[in-house]
Amino acid sequence: MKVKVLSRNPDDYVRETTRDIQRVPRNYDPTLHPFEVAREYTRALNATKLEKVFAKPFVAALDGHRDGISCITKHNKSLSTVLSGACDGEVKVWNLPKRQCLRTVQAHEGFVRGICSRFCGTSFFTIGDDKTIKQWNMEAPEYGVREEPLNMILGKTVFTGIDHNQRQATFATCGQSVDIWDEQRSSPIRSFSWGADSFSCVRFNPVETDLLASCASDRSIVLYDTRESAPLRKVVMRLRSNTLCWNPMEAYYFTCANEDYNLYTYDMRYLDLPVIVHKDHVSAVLDVDYSPTGQEFVSASFDRTIRIFPKDKGHSREVYHTKRMQHVICVRWSADSKYVLSGSDEMNIRLWKANASEKLGLV
Repeated sequence: MKVKVLSRNPDDYVRETTRDIQRVPRNYDPTLHPFEVAREYTRALNATKLEKVFAKPFVAALDGHRDGISCITKHNKSLSTVLSGACDGEVKVWNLPKRQCLRTVQAHEGFVRGICSRFCGTSFFTIGDDKTIKQWNMEAPEYGVREEPLNMILGKTVFTGIDHNQRQATFATCGQSVDIWDEQRSSPIRSFSWGADSFSCVRFNPVETDLLASCASDRSIVLYDTRESAPLRKVVMRLRSNTLCWNPMEAYYFTCANEDYNLYTYDMRYLDLPVIVHKDHVSAVLDVDYSPTGQEFVSASFDRTIRIFPKDKGHSREVYHTKRMQHVICVRWSADSKYVLSGSDEMNIRLWKANASEKLGLV
């Protein structure tokens, strides 16, 4: 006589301890689950759509300037401090968590053309249409004490760009030529020029700190070494580049923002062709800045938008815009890689999330 018995091994379904997860029996036979792939694809698509629908990238607007924002820079040591310069010669120091202005300095007559923080974060430099370079203390003066610059240099021509070396007490300015200055001297220790009548931007390499690059009015990008007496290399493009930015992680890559609506990433060792062309803007690109991770960069354009590009992709992953935002002049990525700051024509600095759907605040 045959007896059929259900035999179960407790090891297959009983938990060893109460902390273990429950074992779920599952049959992997594909004939039993014909719609599994389609179902999972739909779920994934819906999750992505909902992330986009509920994304709120705009965080805050810092208002207080009485003219268009011409430049923004980060504090080299403090995450919460940002400096901005306006077209009326005013410089403001902002506290981002409190979203308030800490102090206001009437730095120049006319536009503030450039602003940069010293590598140690104790002071900052500004340049303006009044042909002066001024060094200011990062800390506000005591109550009743008049605000005066620590140092002032009067130049022969208008300066259009400034950047500070990340390791030494030297900085570079550009105008009719690219000049290297020592903080202790009132005349440049070295001047470079190569055929162009003016330069719009100069940037030190954050890794190889003796290297710098500039954008010239003759559509060229020129590379320099501060230890040499002459410029190193030159690449001439079809239209003028407004500004450029070095990749902080890969020292030989830089990205330039061009008038032909595109951004070009170049390898410094091979300047014959760009590594990649980043397209999407529909007007001239005015500014570009890399994230501290070197994986992405943000660009500001005359078309009233800012876009976030992966460094190795030709198209942007994100575009930010508000109804009131006019031509975006300058843009910066925060040092913790979580936020993007943009300054535009209508006197506002806006703070955005770098990842639009990221949840902020206490979890």
